[in-house]
Amino acid sequence: MKFGYMRVSTPDQVTDHQRDSLTAAGVDEDRLYSDIGSGARFDRPGLHAMLKAMRDGDQLVVASLDRVGRSTKDLLATVDELARRGIEFVSLREKIDTSTATGKLTLTIFAAIAAFERELLAERTRAGLTAARARGRRGGRPRALKPSDIRLARTMLADNRVTVTEVAAHFQIGRNTLYRALNRENAK
Repeated sequence: MKFGYMRVSTPDQVTDHQRDSLTAAGVDEDRLYSDIGSGARFDRPGLHAMLKAMRDGDQLVVASLDRVGRSTKDLLATVDELARRGIEFVSLREKIDTSTATGKLTLTIFAAIAAFERELLAERTRAGLTAARARGRRGGRPRALKPSDIRLARTMLADNRVTVTEVAAHFQIGRNTLYRALNRENAK
């Protein structure tokens, strides 16, 4: 039997294109599994449920390789687990079918290229951040409170009739954000 797996990174994305590709490849609607999310901590419950339902001789079909693994290592581990269980893997976009020796070789090559591309991107990002720092620019979210806001917050807190919660509400920030800002100023 053919099983299909779809994944999108955010809830505002849709799986329509993946669904169309998978059903055109012969996957029945009732054997389509999907997940919404990405990243190393994302658990992928749809993928796990599908893998649990699959048996020896089944086939996992995906629209593209990047839908299955979080990383090259993760992708190869998933495909290895499938192979151990006698399950074939097919990626439509890359035209990879692990039931053939050529498909297995192609998967390994694609995985290596994907890892190389990710490393290049990380390298370029680090170089860009270093160059920005050298020019005095810092990354990250802007501070919630300006120095003048912190001075006002201290003045407000000096009046024992005002609580930290009220001061935080005045600046439309959380209490922890206020505490961090005050502690940062104390450390200077």
